[in-house]
Amino acid sequence: MSNDEVSAPDDYPSGSYAWYVVGILTLAYVVSFIDRQILSLLVGPIQADMEISDKQMGLLMGLTFAVFYTLFGIPLGRLADTGNRRNIIAAGIFLWSLMTAGCGLTRQFWQLALMRVGVGVGEAALSPSAYSLIADYFPPQRRSTAMSVYTIGIYVGSGLAFILGGIVIEFSKSQENFVLPLYGSIRSWQLVFLIVGLPGLLVALLLFSIREPIRQGARRPTASSSPATTATMTEVWAYLRDNRGTFLCLNLGIAMITLNAYGMTGWVPTMFMRRHHWSPVNTGLIFGLIVAASGTLGLLTGGWLADRLSGQGRTDANMRVAALAAFGFLPFGLAFPLVASANWSAVLVAPALFFSSIPFGVAPAAIQRMMPNAMRAQATAVYLFVINLIGMGLGPTVVATLTEDVFHDKNAVHYSLAIVGGITQAVAGILLWIGLKRYRRSIEYFNAWNEARVTVGSS
Repeated sequence: MSNDEVSAPDDYPSGSYAWYVVGILTLAYVVSFIDRQILSLLVGPIQADMEISDKQMGLLMGLTFAVFYTLFGIPLGRLADTGNRRNIIAAGIFLWSLMTAGCGLTRQFWQLALMRVGVGVGEAALSPSAYSLIADYFPPQRRSTAMSVYTIGIYVGSGLAFILGGIVIEFSKSQENFVLPLYGSIRSWQLVFLIVGLPGLLVALLLFSIREPIRQGARRPTASSSPATTATMTEVWAYLRDNRGTFLCLNLGIAMITLNAYGMTGWVPTMFMRRHHWSPVNTGLIFGLIVAASGTLGLLTGGWLADRLSGQGRTDANMRVAALAAFGFLPFGLAFPLVASANWSAVLVAPALFFSSIPFGVAPAAIQRMMPNAMRAQATAVYLFVINLIGMGLGPTVVATLTEDVFHDKNAVHYSLAIVGGITQAVAGILLWIGLKRYRRSIEYFNAWNEARVTVGSS
């Protein structure tokens, strides 16, 4: 056994060490979402300095990041199914942290867009490898909770981005310009990128405190057989094709939820500042705390409920919980943008975020459950490609386009949020509910496929 191997196949590592690994991966995810979402609180000063529109800001928050995040995700997922996942993640953190800090040195729109591309490429290395690692540290009956804990990074990172961004903006009000040695003067919003970007380099080093585990179920059961740790792209696409109904319902359903989620995190802070005249620091603190608390509670609740239902024999537990959460969002998601009171809007956005967060933990667990080990990271990369190209790529832009081109009023962003939230979550719930029966068939397919491999390996 090599130094990087921590267990025999199907013999999972100790619970304490496995949770330590989840803790490190969650920290990395927190950092990634701080770097990804900090832009949302800096809309005003960036627009003022660069003289750009809401749609251009939507592109910076969406497509410039999402296109390269998704395009690089699939080859990096392939690499994660064959290479050292820990090292892939560490390299990705190093790159996106440098690119985030680089945003603080830009002076023109195209320069900022280019740095956002770099952030997207770096962050594409994280989740396919992380989900695959977690699946090798936790047995199926504990996996939904573990993956939900990892996914907490989305909401803790986003919340911290809003909180820290608001504090730094308030701190820098007394001094609009700062002087960097060898570079010259920068604006206060540029300083924010430097402050949140550079600490990620330390997190990249921390990744080397964890070990690459043996891939569970990746070896045939006979001592004389050779490892079967890889799958060709032809095999992966054939497996996905045979389960296309499940993947279409799951991926497109979560893509709709993702579109709404990125629309909310991108424009809800602006809604509070434009419609309710909150200051950036108050918006960052209040909305950041709501995002972190509601998102964390939603993910933990969803993971716990899915594992409980799974323990009761519900093979479709993850899909079922995601579908119910999509429908649960609707009354709160329609109400919070439209109520006249800022306080009631803040109260109602909390349960909306609670329900919208639940699917992001249980959906990846659903994929890990129905995929062979050697295909998990690639299937996850395809999932991330679909949900992020549609969700992250279009979410902020769709909201901005409705505001500018339909309502022709920058103060009408609350109407755009209500429309996008209502349509996307209803469609998501319907798709996920339709997918329940298909998912159960995919679990049967996986069991038959796995049994066939065992039979071949032992013959």
